[in-house]
Amino acid sequence: MLLEKIISISGKPGLYKLVSQLRSGFIIEDVTNKKKVSIGNSSQVSLLDNIAMFTFDKEVPLFEVFENIAKNYDYKEAIPHKSSDAELKEFMTASLPNYDTERVYASDIKKLAQWYNILQKAGYITPESFVKAEPETLDGEPAEEVSLETEATKKSAAPKAEKAVAPKVKATAAAKAAPKSTHTKKG
Repeated sequence: MLLEKIISISGKPGLYKLVSQLRSGFIIEDVTNKKKVSIGNSSQVSLLDNIAMFTFDKEVPLFEVFENIAKNYDYKEAIPHKSSDAELKEFMTASLPNYDTERVYASDIKKLAQWYNILQKAGYITPESFVKAEPETLDGEPAEEVSLETEATKKSAAPKAEKAVAPKVKATAAAKAAPKSTHTKKG
């Protein structure tokens, strides 16, 4: 899928494509003007592939909503993000009929329309952009899914409590300079 590495950066307008990772951040490319820049690890980045929109039943991945918009607009530009709230709600209802009207705000719909139009102008919205690539075998045929789970692993995979994984946090200069605890054990 062409849209897998597209990101939004908090505080920066537009959308970007992840090009590569550096030790101290990432190299990104603006999807509209193709300029490459680097950003630091402290930037708040959202991968569009991880964003979903609320419906009354479930959460729908953003790219499925983009695909619905693309089909509704024949893969052409959608309504402007500065349209009236009534037009934006109509646009959203046509794109995702069962969207949760209480949890999807007008600002979310504006961002959806804006992002779709940015991607469409940059050439990312095409019928081919929504096709997921299937793994191929050496003879060019699609690979069959193979389950590596056996009866023994099914039995040993009894429900376990999932551990919450804490994100790695780099120590700041202030934390490094903070004095160590002065408590000593008397004995």
